[in-house]
Amino acid sequence: MTNKILLTFLAFDMLFLLTGPLLLAVSAVFQPSMSGMSSTVSAATRLLLQNTPLTVGFFNAGLIFLTFLVSIPGAIFAKKRILLRISSWLLIACALVSLAAGLDIWYSTLQTRSNLSVMWAMQTPTEQSLLQQQFQCCGYLGANSTSPAFQMDTMCTSAAVATQLGGCVGPFASFANSFLDIVFTSMFGIVALDGIMFLCTLVVLKDRVQKERYRLIDDKSGLRGI
Repeated sequence: MTNKILLTFLAFDMLFLLTGPLLLAVSAVFQPSMSGMSSTVSAATRLLLQNTPLTVGFFNAGLIFLTFLVSIPGAIFAKKRILLRISSWLLIACALVSLAAGLDIWYSTLQTRSNLSVMWAMQTPTEQSLLQQQFQCCGYLGANSTSPAFQMDTMCTSAAVATQLGGCVGPFASFANSFLDIVFTSMFGIVALDGIMFLCTLVVLKDRVQKERYRLIDDKSGLRGI
């Protein structure tokens, strides 16, 4: 007879496993961008990635692979309930890591403009110029700002042009919020899948405890095998 509970568990376990390579791939792809050369296209993305916990992605991917490796023998062998219990604790660890990273990024979006102001001030004149060219603006707060002032370049050729184009705070903040929204929403999605997987594990454990209980009752009553 097909065990629908076990099949459901295995289906969600495979979905859970897919989050591991996904996190690993995203972290591996974006990691080089943090130390690579900036351009008028990648300057803002590179700056945001430098303040995104990509290392957490590698760590969490490792936890996911470990959890999957523990859960599979626990699911296949009915008497290995201890492995399912271990995997449930590992699932909690995975969820907490993802939740902490997601909340950290979400909280940063509540202070986007002030955070970007600090990051902007820390950049070299060349980096600030690339940001100005990417967003077609001058300075973080505009031409009248002295902290930090705009950089003279092919985009901002004079104070008059800088005044006309305005500051970068608006377009830069909008870009940052859109980018970070995708990141923390993805992290929360992984947390939701972790939660579903945790519930599936509890259901399998409960099902096996009940079957073991019925088996013992049948053994005592002499009904087993009839």
